[in-house]
Amino acid sequence: MAKRVIYIHGFNSSEKSYKAVRFGEHMAQFDVDYQVPRLTHEPLHAILQLEQLLNDDTVLLGSSLGGFYATFLSQRYSIPAVVINPAVRPFELLDNYLGPNYNPYQDSHYELDTCHMDALRSLYLPQLDTPSLLYLLQQTGDEVLPFQQAVNYYSQCKQHVEFGGDHSFIGFEQTFASIVDFLKIT
Repeated sequence: MAKRVIYIHGFNSSEKSYKAVRFGEHMAQFDVDYQVPRLTHEPLHAILQLEQLLNDDTVLLGSSLGGFYATFLSQRYSIPAVVINPAVRPFELLDNYLGPNYNPYQDSHYELDTCHMDALRSLYLPQLDTPSLLYLLQQTGDEVLPFQQAVNYYSQCKQHVEFGGDHSFIGFEQTFASIVDFLKIT
């Protein structure tokens, strides 16, 4: 039975993301410690931030880059996780963002460089040791990340793949019951 639920936001997002807020509203009916930490843009520091929040009763939800982080933590610490339109190989996708960036949701300017890509590469798991700990929620209309890459990577995991949609995962609220069931939130 999960007592701490951590939602991990994506790249250039924040704790105020639509999915984080909506799921938090849903979590209000459960006796759980729901947390959505504001993550730094530096991958290894973000992982350290998240590791400090983990305990024996933790489960994870991660969206986009947050799904990548949730996958890493799930497999490293044997924690159940739901990944929503996750980034599988973000170090290949974020090359277009190298240089100065601005996160409007955190009102912060930062520089993304090749050291960040190397850090992401170091967190990549070529294969999943315990795929039964992961549940993929994927929409094929994701305009940001290649959906087929996620479907293939998480092929041994529980999957819910919807035709259409987009990167925001349209109709996210309709998945709440299956998330609660998979993560054993009571």
